[in-house]
Amino acid sequence: MGTEAAWQETITSGRFSGKTVIVTGAGSGIGQATALRVAKEGGKVIAADISKERLDTLVAENTGLDLVPVAGDISTEETVAAVVAAAGGRVDALANVAGIMDKFAPIHEVDDETWDRVFRINVTALMRLTRAVVPLMVDAGTGSVVNITSEAGLRGSAAGAAYTASKHAVVGLTKNSAVMYGPKGLRFNAV
Repeated sequence: MGTEAAWQETITSGRFSGKTVIVTGAGSGIGQATALRVAKEGGKVIAADISKERLDTLVAENTGLDLVPVAGDISTEETVAAVVAAAGGRVDALANVAGIMDKFAPIHEVDDETWDRVFRINVTALMRLTRAVVPLMVDAGTGSVVNITSEAGLRGSAAGAAYTASKHAVVGLTKNSAVMYGPKGLRFNAV
């Protein structure tokens, strides 16, 4: 104990050179880490987040990286259109990271507002953005979509009813899309 080396990020220079990658939830957490890694490895990142302030900070603290911020509610068609427009007609990869948690409530305590909000962000937003970029990927004959899910997408005891059901939906959409678009050269994975 105590002799383990501290983890260090290893950048693979040029891995994403010439690639355009959309990352949702890019203002913090896993989304921010994903956006920064892709940009540090040479990619153009369309960084989407509900918080303009967090995106402004991300860009200001990482000058020299190709980060294109798009602030807005990713569950709306307007924000989806803005994100796709910012990509400029090419999307090599999509990382659907944005998501929200519920209050660990069992189904008899879940109100409609919570259910709708969790599904709108965790499932509907992911579906709408994926639906918007898949035609670009199909035309290119290649593309990768990574959907962030959770342990809650695999079992029933990791979170509340709304979050658990939403993450099961993400796993189902990912599996279905992999089957439907794999023959067209697209990859879909859930992490």
